[in-house]
Amino acid sequence: MMIDTLTLQGRDRVHSGLAGIDAQRLKAMRKEGLRACFNRLEDTRYRLEFVARVRDREYINDAASRNINSTWYALESVQGGLIWIANGSDKKNDYSRLVPPALRKVRMLLIVGHDESGMTKTFTGIIPNIIEVDTMADALKAAYYYEADDVKVLYSPAVDNGRPSGELGEIFRHEVNEL
Repeated sequence: MMIDTLTLQGRDRVHSGLAGIDAQRLKAMRKEGLRACFNRLEDTRYRLEFVARVRDREYINDAASRNINSTWYALESVQGGLIWIANGSDKKNDYSRLVPPALRKVRMLLIVGHDESGMTKTFTGIIPNIIEVDTMADALKAAYYYEADDVKVLYSPAVDNGRPSGELGEIFRHEVNEL
């Protein structure tokens, strides 16, 4: 496969994919001590992972981004306009660091669960459409019917709601495939 073909998916995905291949090779090493070190490497699944393209709209699973810094990276990394799906929380987080990328890119914020954390308060006047929904299925339906050209749907929770990333990522993937 040529590098030009790989880069069509985005530079960040090429780097993640190649790092994943390297990690798998390192985990297969013969020296038991080295192999044990590399077996602890975190899986790159659920980190800016392309899930599907539905009606010319990309759906990106970043369920592993469960803090402000990781979500900031995701918002900055994905090119173009965004529909951002985040998790509601009762934690008192400071979302101000996410304001600059949200101002430039996010056209709609869908908050799954109750937003006692202040996300709505932080992004009112910055993101044109903010909606609280009860489930991921509701969020994806709202994203599906949102009328906008050239936007991608990014699930990047921004908070740790106590559920494992893998579980959240699989819920997102399942609901996207149900669209």
